Amino acid sequence: MKKKLRKNTFIQGTLISSSLLIFIKILGALYVIPFYKIIGTGGGTLYSYAYNIYTLFLNISTAGIPVAMSMIISEYLALGMYDAKERAKKVGTKVITLLSIISFVIVFFGSSYFARFLLSDMTGGHSVSEVSLVIKITSFCLLIIPFLSIIRGYLQGHKFITVTSFSQVIEQIVRIIVVLLGSYVSIRILKYSTDIGVSVALTGAFFGGLAAYIYLRLKIKNNKELFPKPNKKDDIPNKKIFKKIIGYCIPIVMIAIIDNIYSLIDIKLIVKGLNMVGYSVLEAQTISGIVATWAPKICTIIIAISVSLITNIIPHVTSSYAKKDYVEVNNRINQALSTMIILTVPMTVLLILLSKESYYIFYQYSKYGSTILCFSALCHLFLGVWSVFNSVLQSLKKFKIIYINSITGLLCNILLDIPMILLLNKFGLPAYVGTIIATCIGYSISILIVVCYLKKNMNFKFKATFNIIKKIILPTILIIAVIYILKKLVVFDYNMINSFVSLIFYGMLGSIIFILITYRNNALKSVFGENFLSVLTKRFKK
Repeated sequence: MKKKLRKNTFIQGTLISSSLLIFIKILGALYVIPFYKIIGTGGGTLYSYAYNIYTLFLNISTAGIPVAMSMIISEYLALGMYDAKERAKKVGTKVITLLSIISFVIVFFGSSYFARFLLSDMTGGHSVSEVSLVIKITSFCLLIIPFLSIIRGYLQGHKFITVTSFSQVIEQIVRIIVVLLGSYVSIRILKYSTDIGVSVALTGAFFGGLAAYIYLRLKIKNNKELFPKPNKKDDIPNKKIFKKIIGYCIPIVMIAIIDNIYSLIDIKLIVKGLNMVGYSVLEAQTISGIVATWAPKICTIIIAISVSLITNIIPHVTSSYAKKDYVEVNNRINQALSTMIILTVPMTVLLILLSKESYYIFYQYSKYGSTILCFSALCHLFLGVWSVFNSVLQSLKKFKIIYINSITGLLCNILLDIPMILLLNKFGLPAYVGTIIATCIGYSISILIVVCYLKKNMNFKFKATFNIIKKIILPTILIIAVIYILKKLVVFDYNMINSFVSLIFYGMLGSIIFILITYRNNALKSVFGENFLSVLTKRFKK
């Protein structure tokens, strides 16, 4: 008997997709340990060059599609317009086909130009041909991933959140297998160069996407009766649907592009800035790899929460907004922000406190690694909040404020990158975290703009969110105080076993402190609801 798809409520969808996404991110973080040993620091820099260019064009061609499809499908479902819903999927597929082909052609044939842009006129590190090769390989992924995004958006619009999350698990597992086996065989067994090994590893995104695509196609085929079919033709032409898709996509693509430009600008300017204050090109490129690839890999668990919230909040907010239920929209926004804060703040704090152990377990000792990881963890917290806020604005169709807050934040980041490096260096502080601090400032300014807009122009209130923030202050301070004091009392040499034991012990201790206090002060009940906590408590007792 085939297992049927089930629709998810907001909290169910958030918790299920969060759990699966955390699992995905843990896999994504753990595979880096052997991958790093195979390709080394230099290979990591190559990987970050290629992956950031690929992600930029993937976002240009597809970033808006899952969200746009989710918004349009959920909107037409709420209004009972089933014919328009199905035609929207067909129109979206045609749009994505054109965009994916154009993106592939640009990346494949423009790879050498991108390589020259990233390397500028500096010598002593990777060559243009090496960077060009790995960028060219990633272009093939643009021929499959865009079509996967259409199906995910279609399912999310019907509020089938769990199945799309499972497809991400499949995609990640297949990708990791190809990355590790491909790079190991190429470099360690066949003795090819690092750039060849990295190129083979980068094909993992293609095969992972293909596996996930096949899985979702089969799910839809086996559950056709769960998707409402048209019983009459809706009076909405395909041209209008096309304009709606493009209208929804543009601001979403804008956000995704700006997020990638943050990374690309940081990669370019950190090398330039560090070179200005006395670092060699090779050393600067090594630091760039840590900032762009290795530290963020550990921080991906933090961003997993915001990704799951974005996936879940869009169809719910869109449905409520279509029905003009603005009170419910405001409640959903507070619920999303509160959920993210209560889950990600303790994660961020623990990762900062345990940055040395975390970085050592993944990559062993690094002169720069643990410090970069501290700032990267904080930066990912700001990134998560910014992403959730912009998803809310997308659902409310407030596109103008998306452009304003995103571009303003990006410009602040660009203007501050090198000045922050020079300023920190002047005061004898780690100059290599200057670009991360600049990014945090950029995200903060964007968030502030959105909050002011929603309060002033839509009369939204954030009292519930601020109440949660107040309730987590005490447990957060206690976590910091207890772990800081214990680490001062118990000093050890950082090796694999000591680091692992320390990470588990302090991580569990911090989690217990946070859960107990937030349970006692009703913060958990305010966010997740009494019924859910009651069920969870009963299962825990059993």
